[in-house]
Amino acid sequence: MQDIRGEHPDWPCGKGCGNCCRALAEVPQLTAAEWDLLRAGLAVLAPQPRREIRRNLAALVGQRSRPVVCPLLDRTSNACLVYAQRPVACRTYGFYLQRHLGLYCHDLEARVAGGALADVVWGNHAAIDRQLADLGEPRALTEWFEPPSSAP
Repeated sequence: MQDIRGEHPDWPCGKGCGNCCRALAEVPQLTAAEWDLLRAGLAVLAPQPRREIRRNLAALVGQRSRPVVCPLLDRTSNACLVYAQRPVACRTYGFYLQRHLGLYCHDLEARVAGGALADVVWGNHAAIDRQLADLGEPRALTEWFEPPSSAP
């Protein structure tokens, strides 16, 4: 990512964009290993952001409308509250495409269609999904959190 941003200073993905975080097709799915990493990031957050994440998660339970807004997004700054511990899907979004699900950055697609970014190598997300499968079955982020009533 740093190499691409260095070669393309106008790259749209960066802190403050948040477009992908505001247009998820579903609640983020995580393996147990991803949850362990994410939980470590959540543990160092101040109480107020943790409460906001819990409220956002509670609002997602049973939500049928799409798109889904990521519950880990700080909606004021458009920045991920747990950026260093974010799931693999977030780390690879925009670089690894899931066209059949419509999971790719449409801003990047428009730039490619306009002739830009010809030197960027794009991946197929199926390769990442195969490797993640070795880490166990993913579960929705909402399922990894304890029910609010049992939270300390």
